[in-house]
Amino acid sequence: MECLWCEEEGAEAFLNTVYWELPDGSRSIELTNVPSVKCAACGVDYQEEDIIEKIETQLLLVETKQLPPSMTYEDFIKLPRCLKRNYLK
Repeated sequence: MECLWCEEEGAEAFLNTVYWELPDGSRSIELTNVPSVKCAACGVDYQEEDIIEKIETQLLLVETKQLPPSMTYEDFIKLPRCLKRNYLK
C-alpha cells in the first residue's frame, strides 16, 4: 500500500486508537479499533479520508451529550442518528 503522506510503498492497514473533538468543542471521545494506516517509511499513522468523513458526519448526527468517554469505532458508527442525513453540508 502506498503512503498518502510520503508516497512510499510499505504502508499497512491496522486498527488504532484515536481521539476526536466533539463538534461543540466541549470534550473529546476516544475511539478504539479505528481503521488506520501506518507507514514504515515515514512513521506516520493516519486515517484515510473516508474514515475521517464517517467519523465527522456521525458526530454531527448523534446525540453527543450521551456519548461515553470511550467506545469502539464499530459501536460508534452503529449509534442511532438524530437526523437521517447531514443537512449541514
